[in-house]
Amino acid sequence: MNRTAAVITVSDKGARGERRDTSGPAVRAMLEEAGFRVVHTAMVPDEREKIQQALIRCADELGTALAVTTGGTGFSPRDVTPEATRAVVEREAPGLPEAMRADSMRRTPRGCLSRGTAGIRERTLILNLPGSERAARENLAAVLPAVGHGVDMLRSDGSAGCAAPPPEGEVPPSLDGWLREAKAAPDAHEVGIYLAHNGVVRSTARAQARQGVPCAQVAGMRFSYDPRELEEAVRLTRELPGVCHVRAWLNRGELKVGDDLMLVLVGGDTRPHTVDALQFLVERLKTRCVAEEELYRQA
Repeated sequence: MNRTAAVITVSDKGARGERRDTSGPAVRAMLEEAGFRVVHTAMVPDEREKIQQALIRCADELGTALAVTTGGTGFSPRDVTPEATRAVVEREAPGLPEAMRADSMRRTPRGCLSRGTAGIRERTLILNLPGSERAARENLAAVLPAVGHGVDMLRSDGSAGCAAPPPEGEVPPSLDGWLREAKAAPDAHEVGIYLAHNGVVRSTARAQARQGVPCAQVAGMRFSYDPRELEEAVRLTRELPGVCHVRAWLNRGELKVGDDLMLVLVGGDTRPHTVDALQFLVERLKTRCVAEEELYRQA
């Protein structure tokens, strides 16, 4: 399934080089962790025409399955991202911004002030997120599973029912690509070691591997995860002593033996700090984030 995405940051100061963009990269990381391939990023000022042009390019020229904006959704006179979005979409998707505002209201009484919208242009889903990094993360986490299903419906040949069987696993990101990006980051000079973890579906049942209980061989696994718990696990790991860089990706769907379950990369100042952070993150993902069901071979 085509899960390409674009991330557009809308900011006057950002476009003038007066403010460092943190929300755009944060949104990109979340999308990549959810299995999207981000093929385009852009920074545009709070000008309706330029926002429209950027969205039209994503849908009509680049053909991305998803285009996410961050910024320009508030009450300021310059906040025109929702108006620009409505001007280019052909069908609105009101459930997504409704869900994001409902989630925000549980965190702050000002959550209802976001004016972000969502809609469809041809086969591209367009979604507005707030401009602050924290709000953008929280809003995206609230709807990311639904967004993935919506994109799959848009890109399917027929109608994808909500009760459709679990999809096959997604294509994992490139660890080499992650390392290249990490080493190009502004804080890369603080990193003394990178450690990675790659979990895969094994043929030996969990009970047999851990407790020695005889079991039938595993044929596959149904695997899913909570995006909010994933985001929280990454956030907590970043706060550990000496940790400079954290990325995590989880698979979902009906997987086969040998398929990737998770990919984790941690960079830290020293080996002990990095080892501790890697162990903390993997353990939290396994115990608080994922749901898994082993599928056994028939005797």
